[in-house]
Amino acid sequence: MLNWGIIGAGNIARVFCNAMRFSRLGQVVAVASQSQERAALLAKDFSIPKGYTGYEALLADEEVQVVYISTLHPEHAEWAIKAAEARKHLLVEKPIAMNYPEAAAIIDAARANDVFLMEAFMYRCHPQSRKLVELVRDGAIGRVHLIRAAFSYNADYDEKTRYYANDKGGGGILDVGGYVVSMARLIAGAADGEPFSEPSQVKGCAQIGPTGVDHYAAATLEFENGIIAEIIAGVGCRIPWEVSIYGDRGALTVPNPWIPSSPCRTARMPLPSDTIFPPAKVILNTFHDDSSQEIVVPVDRDLYAIEADTVAENLPDRQAPAMDWEDTLGNMRLLDRWREEVGLIYNQEKHFHPRTIANRSLRRSSKHNMHYGKIPGLGKPVSRLVHGADHNVTVPFTEVMFDHFFELGGNCFDTSHGYHEGRCERNLGDWIRSRNIRNEVVVVEKGGNPPNGTPEGLTRELLEGLDRLGMDSVDIFLMHRDNPDIPVGEILAVMNEHQKAGRMTIFGVSNWSLPRLIESKVYAERMGLNYFSVVSNQFSLSRILDAWWNRKGNYQYWASCSDSDFRRWFEETQMVLMPWSSQASGFFLEKERKGPDEFDLVRCWYSKENLERRERATKLARMYGVEPVNIALAWVLCQKFPVFPIIGPLHPDETRSCMRALDIKLSEEEMRWLNLES
Repeated sequence: MLNWGIIGAGNIARVFCNAMRFSRLGQVVAVASQSQERAALLAKDFSIPKGYTGYEALLADEEVQVVYISTLHPEHAEWAIKAAEARKHLLVEKPIAMNYPEAAAIIDAARANDVFLMEAFMYRCHPQSRKLVELVRDGAIGRVHLIRAAFSYNADYDEKTRYYANDKGGGGILDVGGYVVSMARLIAGAADGEPFSEPSQVKGCAQIGPTGVDHYAAATLEFENGIIAEIIAGVGCRIPWEVSIYGDRGALTVPNPWIPSSPCRTARMPLPSDTIFPPAKVILNTFHDDSSQEIVVPVDRDLYAIEADTVAENLPDRQAPAMDWEDTLGNMRLLDRWREEVGLIYNQEKHFHPRTIANRSLRRSSKHNMHYGKIPGLGKPVSRLVHGADHNVTVPFTEVMFDHFFELGGNCFDTSHGYHEGRCERNLGDWIRSRNIRNEVVVVEKGGNPPNGTPEGLTRELLEGLDRLGMDSVDIFLMHRDNPDIPVGEILAVMNEHQKAGRMTIFGVSNWSLPRLIESKVYAERMGLNYFSVVSNQFSLSRILDAWWNRKGNYQYWASCSDSDFRRWFEETQMVLMPWSSQASGFFLEKERKGPDEFDLVRCWYSKENLERRERATKLARMYGVEPVNIALAWVLCQKFPVFPIIGPLHPDETRSCMRALDIKLSEEEMRWLNLES
């Protein structure tokens, strides 16, 4: 019997406590609320031994093995992360978080602390859902064409309640939209024999109320297999809760898809032990004979008891097939897309906070394995991994990813005037100020993007970049693209001028050819000017064939330095390299990217030699007990010249993966073998 603790004492906590009386594998031993009265009342009503005031006390209780987080969703991230760090297994009420970055952070905490985690979509654990998937996979209605799913109710309008309050994460998309989204993804996947599927197109609309949240919303999803889903969610519009699936040979209807077999849902007090749980049902209509069949799904426990027992049954795997981590991330990503479609951003997502999503001051972990190096002319240590700041277009993503990187020891961030019309620069600068860490980080700014690759254009982009960052100076400034039509002397002169004016500590260039670098060094020495301190070209174990953005063939706008002549020059000069696409854009991942990115992956990286390098990296990865991408990054880090690779993680787990490469010390023989030199 697993010992459960419940964080939060609202209505859903009461439902869960009631249902746990019918669980086969668990019992509630403690509840916690920020209100002493609410905790005591819940414990008394359901004969629970302990009622804590404050959530920290429950997390400190060694008797508690699993925590059910039933608070409002703006609080999920903080307490899920803290519970994981307390080594408690987790069931987190849906939605698991406010957005995808928060969900990713929760999953990272579960993985890092080796605890079970599941998002509490209880209907996914019910035999009714398994029967529905079975019918679709077995072709009961033929080829699936259309899915309709609705979960919408009409709550009395009160801007202070959780249904409509902005600061409580109100609105239909977050409250019940996860149900219809997860059902559509589940059925679209089942049609192809997969656990779930992600839509390629999302179109949505919503009625946004005075508090800035959606009262009701609808969306159309289009999947690669041709399936279209129509989904509706709302808190201010009553619609029958129903799921219908239409195929070319029939249709399936689920009259009660979301809360089947749950007398506990409406009971405020403990139900008798001999309570009968109503069976669920799925209706199958076949077109060829116009027949209708009611498929009964018997159950012997409450819906929420089945959910709790699902946790116990899958505890060793740390995930449950009913709603695994990839499924949760896909669901949150789609909810974000739906909200983006209707223009719904919560107030808390619009500005930076002084504390992390775990509600504490930002600090480096004492257990990080980050390595540091020195760059001549820069008086700060620089983390050997550099976080690219080209995806941080939203506040939540910036906070989660940059906080995580900093906690793992990272302190260097690379951005550019050309990234997303300045949003990346602004978010990086705002994040640094909100955390009060300007002296602890190294900011790399790039300017002089085409067509501004002139002294005047470089100056304009530098000044605009500083304004966006909210800084008087950056640690490293790089001319982002070379312009061969401009003499090297003019570029060196303007950079020396800005350095002397205090707008940059050191400077360098990005995407320059070896002849231009040699020419500029000779010129700088002859004229007594400061020379480049950093070069930022592409460099990786895999030889790049084309840059991913270079679909129009503007070859002058990028440069690689992976060939032997360039490597020899770096070794001789000990020039610092800060390479982009240092992991070959996912080419070395065991599970390659599919969908829209697949074409660019093939175009940019597929060659006979690169495929052989990947095969060798895979073999070596097995010996080291890591992933091939870790070996590829270790190859970059183990060069005979200083290298600070730029990484572009989109998920905290990707950051942790990069960190593994820091501790891999490849021999010279392994380095040559990986590069097909032996």
